[in-house]
Amino acid sequence: MAEEKPKAQDTIPTTKAERAAKFVKTGVKLGGNYIKHYAKRLVDSSVSREDLHRDNAEDIYETLSELKGSALKVAQMMSMDKNMLPTAYQEKFMMAQYSAPPLSYPLVVKTFQQFFGKAPTELFDTFTKDAVNAASIGQVHKATKGNKTFAVKVQYPGVADSIASDLKMVRPFAVQILGLNERDLDLYMSEVQNMLIAETDYELEMKHAAHIAKACAHIPHLVFPHYYPEYTTKRILTMDWLTGKHLDEFLKDNPPQEIRNQIGQALWNFYDYQMHQMLMVHADPHPGNFLMRPDGTLGIIDFGCVKIIPPDYYKTHFRVINPRIFDDAAALEQTFYDLGFIYEDDSPALKKLFMETFSEMIYLTVKPFREEKFDFGNEEYFMQLYQFGERLSKMEELRKSKKPRGSKDALYLNRTYFGLYTMLNRLKANIYTHTSWQ
Repeated sequence: MAEEKPKAQDTIPTTKAERAAKFVKTGVKLGGNYIKHYAKRLVDSSVSREDLHRDNAEDIYETLSELKGSALKVAQMMSMDKNMLPTAYQEKFMMAQYSAPPLSYPLVVKTFQQFFGKAPTELFDTFTKDAVNAASIGQVHKATKGNKTFAVKVQYPGVADSIASDLKMVRPFAVQILGLNERDLDLYMSEVQNMLIAETDYELEMKHAAHIAKACAHIPHLVFPHYYPEYTTKRILTMDWLTGKHLDEFLKDNPPQEIRNQIGQALWNFYDYQMHQMLMVHADPHPGNFLMRPDGTLGIIDFGCVKIIPPDYYKTHFRVINPRIFDDAAALEQTFYDLGFIYEDDSPALKKLFMETFSEMIYLTVKPFREEKFDFGNEEYFMQLYQFGERLSKMEELRKSKKPRGSKDALYLNRTYFGLYTMLNRLKANIYTHTSWQ
């Protein structure tokens, strides 16, 4: 049976009061879920907490998908990390990558009228009334004009104006579900807010896309769309329609390992060059932003989330990749101070604990950089990563820390590598992991 498409929305709550009311209503539902869960536990001890997670995930996703925007984007980001969310939340929030409920066509027309003074059918020869893809911030329609085929991304109404208020409202859910340290949350939410503001500016996305595509044109097997300023505004973005399949669909065809390796190598080289030569990076590496082809070429789309890396932070962040740093205790300790992992006023015991913990984290995560060639199909390596992440998420000293542990600039860089590693693991890619900075 074909998967049922989400029903199109005719309205989106756009005012602060309307959106706050949705969050309050969801909070009441979650409270009810907890009451029902504990009532069931009284009569049936076999009722698991996963049942509670499943009910909560359903209610939260229903609200976020209706509101769209920043809160749904954060849910999508969290779903990429297997250690961050209980399974029920992860599975539900992953839907935000591909299949959020789309905007109805009359609202799409209204957006075109606002920015172009014309309906989409007056600008293009054809324009699909139904969205081809709907995600957290916007949805994509297919259009043609003459002999050209376009992907037209239309932003949901009110998304750009509700970022700050949405993130404040989603905060209690993040604390409740994730048990996050409040100081870390403060630090990271400010970074997320700044990145989301940039992500809602489609003219800036077009500028970043053109710049990165030109700089990376020499990397084999990559394909970038051309963007069209005459059909682009801050809330509507038009580019070439690229063919290809997202990762799950691509893998269903059981492509040969040679092709998987070729795509994996192109991915690695793409991120390596941006990170170390450009000091800016496509920081949204979930499978929905890549189109894979049987000939081993890779289409790269959606440059809304681009992290600009401060030069001073770049030097500190990548200092730990040098394996010799573990032979120099003083240099390692200074790097951990610079990265915000430890502080001068930490107790000796706490400092020792965090030094050991973050040393283990770095040793594990940068292992691919220290080998000329790395097999990302090595499940033992990924099991070690996930087990460490699970231990880290339950570490009381981190959760109760009165200071953030890490830099806000690390958030999107770490997210980028996590997404990259995950895709390479799914491809079982065995590739050269030399880096252009060494």
